[in-house]
Amino acid sequence: MSTQSSNLSPQPLRKTRTESMLLNVGPSHPAMHGIVRILTELEGEEVIGADIEIGYLHRAFEKMSEQNGYLQVIPYTDRLNYVSPLINNVGYCLAVEKLFGLEITERAKYIRVIMSEISRVTDHLTCIGATAMELGAFTAFLYFIKAREYLYELVESVTGARLTISYTRIGGVKGDLPKDFAERCRVAIKKTRAEIKEVDALLTKNRIFYDRLKDTGRISAKDALAYSITGPFLRSTGVDYDVRRATPYLVYDRFDFEIPVGEHGDNYDRYLCRMEEMEQSLRIVEQALEQIPEGDVLLDTDGKVITGEAMVDSAKMGLIEEIAGSSAVVDPTLDGTSKVNYRNIETVNKRASLPPKEDTYGNIEGLMNHFKTVMCGHGIRPPKGEAYMPVEGANGELGFYVVSDGTDKPYRVRVRPPCFTIMAALPLMLKGETFADIIPTFGSVNMIGGELDR
Repeated sequence: MSTQSSNLSPQPLRKTRTESMLLNVGPSHPAMHGIVRILTELEGEEVIGADIEIGYLHRAFEKMSEQNGYLQVIPYTDRLNYVSPLINNVGYCLAVEKLFGLEITERAKYIRVIMSEISRVTDHLTCIGATAMELGAFTAFLYFIKAREYLYELVESVTGARLTISYTRIGGVKGDLPKDFAERCRVAIKKTRAEIKEVDALLTKNRIFYDRLKDTGRISAKDALAYSITGPFLRSTGVDYDVRRATPYLVYDRFDFEIPVGEHGDNYDRYLCRMEEMEQSLRIVEQALEQIPEGDVLLDTDGKVITGEAMVDSAKMGLIEEIAGSSAVVDPTLDGTSKVNYRNIETVNKRASLPPKEDTYGNIEGLMNHFKTVMCGHGIRPPKGEAYMPVEGANGELGFYVVSDGTDKPYRVRVRPPCFTIMAALPLMLKGETFADIIPTFGSVNMIGGELDR
């Protein structure tokens, strides 16, 4: 029986063709927060290329700042990094004060440092907690949000708000610390440390968490410096740079604190740096509470005390003798806003800072001073010039560049947002990683849309 050899011979295999796939991550992806789109090019699970698209939250911060007076810019700064807005407030006011050549009071400096460091801790708590949640560690997120609540309650007691605080003023701060603030702050710090310790036990040596972060999203110190990256991201590569130590401002040179530095520049080192930075910030707050100078009571307590509206009504009717030597009582939005504390927290400069409300409602000089400071066409007028002021934000160097042309509005306001440069380097860190590594790497960037897009 014969067989046909041609039917039994093996057929040549077709050449297989591999193609990469383009896949959008965001802006609707939960981990992208609705404001970032990453166009990834994948070969299987490997990311061979990535393109970052930003701008979904652009609010024209810089242009709006140039259309309003110097004081009116402060609420806009709240909306930059809205997780740590107090640092934005401080950075902007320091830049304008540099234009004026103003030196604020010692107590105001300490208050700014205390509030900035509390803000830094809330930022790191949010970053680590949210990243852990996106990796499945929901319990750690709950612990850190609870810790953040302790600190938000402190912020609210001082500023009257939690996020959009608008607390600092050119020449000082809005109001003094409440009388019981130091005691409440120490209690909140103790509770916060307990939550940090709990999360440290849950995450730091957790095998799943460690494997997801270790050796992922790596960047070298050379590349980080080339991209002008700062903050915990840069320090994780081994570069010891912190604005508070490199170019001290306010009273940071009076505190004993360490700058946590990593070694590998990966997601795990960035996590460790932020965990340790929270402890250092709490140390700074404790030292500041010990060192902060007390303020003298400057109000003449011999005069009568009447409400502001009653004083205004009496003045309108010409009853000046009845209110001569009296002081007006106003309804404060928070503790510590009265004239008693004014000279301790505000620079005595009529061209730069608003008068206390008691004077605004109580005498014609205060009313005229307030009117001239806030009215369009008058307002705060620093001399012609330019100033750049960097501060250490939660994500790195936050810089404000302000140009004055001598009018009541800034000629130019430019912000150096720390997370912008990190986002520029994100494609470099994602290339060669797996698709699953995108989430922890992006989380370690701690991208804040208001700061990134402005």
